[in-house]
Amino acid sequence: MNFRRGKGREEPEINLIPMIDVLLVIIIFLMLTTTYAKFSGIEINLPTAQASKPPEQPNEIDVAVTATGQVLINKAPLAGADVRLIAEALRRAAGERPDPVIVINADAKATHQSVVDVMQAAQSAGYPHISFATQAPR
Repeated sequence: MNFRRGKGREEPEINLIPMIDVLLVIIIFLMLTTTYAKFSGIEINLPTAQASKPPEQPNEIDVAVTATGQVLINKAPLAGADVRLIAEALRRAAGERPDPVIVINADAKATHQSVVDVMQAAQSAGYPHISFATQAPR
């Protein structure tokens, strides 16, 4: 038996207007709550340490890098800052000591490239143990 003889069959339809309204409200909310920050540069503070100075080890080679890029190995200045020259000076400073530790004391205003050159020279000389010296805040 067909009780709906006179009625036609209605097709269901999806109304998109409320869904678009909800999405617009969400987008507006996200735009208002998002913070935008403009970074013009990154300020870097050099490390400081509070630990007491460990006792001197006879197996250490002190390498100092000045603000001008000059390299000093065990307080003896080098003629140049070439990686090859630094590696030769590290080998001479190590002498017969097995596997010395290279301690780099870099000035706060020393260029990053100067420190990387010392690290590369230590690697090419065959000394994988590198340490950086810090100072306590004044």
